[in-house]
Amino acid sequence: MYDFINEIFDKYQVRKSYNDKSKFIEYLESIFNKLGIKFNIDNHGRMIKSRNIIVGDIDEADTIFTAHYDTCAKLPFPNFITPKNIFIYLLYSLFLAFLMIMSAFICAFIAELLFHKSLISRLIYMFILFMDIYLMIFGKPNRHTANDNTSGVITLLTIIHGLDREYMNKTAFVFFDNEEAGLVGSSAFKKKYKNLNYKLIINFDCVSDGDNIMFVCSKKAKFDKKFEILEENLNKEKENYKKNVLIENTKNTFYPSDQMIFKKSIGVAALKKKPIIGYYMNKIHTNKDVVFDKRNIDFISKVMINVIENDK
Repeated sequence: MYDFINEIFDKYQVRKSYNDKSKFIEYLESIFNKLGIKFNIDNHGRMIKSRNIIVGDIDEADTIFTAHYDTCAKLPFPNFITPKNIFIYLLYSLFLAFLMIMSAFICAFIAELLFHKSLISRLIYMFILFMDIYLMIFGKPNRHTANDNTSGVITLLTIIHGLDREYMNKTAFVFFDNEEAGLVGSSAFKKKYKNLNYKLIINFDCVSDGDNIMFVCSKKAKFDKKFEILEENLNKEKENYKKNVLIENTKNTFYPSDQMIFKKSIGVAALKKKPIIGYYMNKIHTNKDVVFDKRNIDFISKVMINVIENDK
C-alpha cells in the first residue's frame, strides 16, 4: 500500500474550505516534487474561487485522467444515485425537494400565526429555502469522504505512481476543484483549454464502494482508439479482482459528475445492486461514507496503466 493512502485518510480527508484545500495542495506538491513531475495550479473565478491542479501537459496529452478533490457538506440524507434507473433517481430528488419546501412552508405558517403578516411569512419562506440550499453546498464539512471523492483522488495518485515516466508526455491528470458546487472547476478547465474535444477524458468519482464498476461512455469516447484496449483489459482483469464491469452509454445512463461536460469522456463509478432499484450508490454526503475497497482502486489503476502503456 502506498504511504499516501494512509496519509490522506489521516490528515487530508476533509477538503472543503479554502484552507483545507491549501493544505492538501501543499501535500500534493510535495508528492509531485519527490517524483520529479511537472505540475501547475490553475486559478479560476471570483465569486467561487477554484484551483485545479494540473499534472502533465494538457496540450500534448491525448488522454486526461480526472477526479474532483473538493469534498461536500454533511447532509442528513445521502445523495442517492441510480444511473440506470432515472425514475428512482428523479423520485428521490423530488422527495428531497419536497422536504425542503415543507420545512420552509411550516416555518412560514408559524410566522403567519405569530405575526399575522403575509409579507413576513413570505420572507421567512424564501429565507428557509435559501438556507437549505446554502447549507447543502456551504454547510458543515462532511468528515467522512472515503468514496466521495477520496477514492477518485487516490486512483489518480495510484496511476501517477504506477505509470512509467516515458508515458507521462502523452498523459495528463487533473484534480478538479468545486465539483460539489456545480462542476465549477471542470467548467473553468473546459473554458481555458480549447482542444479538449479531441482528447479522451476519463473521470473517477466515487469508485470505492461497490463491486460493480460502471464506465459511462459518451459516443465519441467509444470511437477513440484506446477504447478497444480499455475493453480488452477490463475483461482480462475483472476476474482477478472479482469485479463486475458495466460499459454503458450516456444515452441511457446518467451519472452526474465532471465528465458530463466533455464530448469525448468516460465517467467511472462503483455501484451496488438490488432488485427493482438496480445499480445504486448511497452513503455519500453523510457520515456513513467510510467504505474504501482498495481492490477497486487497484483494479481500475492497473487497467488504466495498461491502456496507456499498450497504446502504440
